[in-house]
Amino acid sequence: MKALIRWSLRFIPRPWLQKAVPLVFPLVSLWYRGKRYECPICESRWRKMLPYGRIQMRENALCPKCQSLERHRLMWLYLQRETDFFTAPHKVLHIAPEACFVERFKQLPQLEYYTADLESPWADIKMDIRQMPLEDNSFDIVFCNHVLEHIDDEQQALRELYRILRPGGWALLQVPINYELEHTFEDPSIQSPEEREKYYGQNDHVRQYGRDYPQRLENAGFRVKADEFVKTLPPGEVRRFALPANEILYIAIKP
Repeated sequence: MKALIRWSLRFIPRPWLQKAVPLVFPLVSLWYRGKRYECPICESRWRKMLPYGRIQMRENALCPKCQSLERHRLMWLYLQRETDFFTAPHKVLHIAPEACFVERFKQLPQLEYYTADLESPWADIKMDIRQMPLEDNSFDIVFCNHVLEHIDDEQQALRELYRILRPGGWALLQVPINYELEHTFEDPSIQSPEEREKYYGQNDHVRQYGRDYPQRLENAGFRVKADEFVKTLPPGEVRRFALPANEILYIAIKP
């Protein structure tokens, strides 16, 4: 299973995977039923979750039912326990929408919810994050997770995100971060997929973020809240929900 997942992530185009997975997972999930782990998003229980990773595989990472990863389950709990996302009216833009969220967010009657992407089959709006066909100050909340590491002109993308948010609005902007790096590493001369995988950890990444990530968000005008929400949860919940024990949530707020 690990080898198959690793190969699929590396060599099958993402839009194909997004269409194929819902057909395969109902069969796979039968094998993983149990009570040790629980997904807070789909409320399913498992004896273990699926491994996940392109190069280094993480155990108990992927929910066999809704396809949530560790970061998605953490985000769900954060929205549920620390915000009014599930109860108050908001206009929401979800860039590169994750399968585990789309239908659940669309069913929330108080939300005006839009999805956007260049390729995703779930996108309501086909767009480039660097030049969004959206009005200024038009969204209360934006989700844009694990996208910026793919974007060559990151600051232009951040300026666009800042532009479309209303004053007081906020964006959840997660990226993979190597906390051993003080400064983000990027080199425009690194072009080939092999080199990008070697230096950035994935062949479609254009940088490896370091501890200066919040400053890069601030450069675009945001006020940044680095929230260690996961540290406030009981250890038993962290284990049961298979959460990323050291993930920091980066909330970019438009003053």
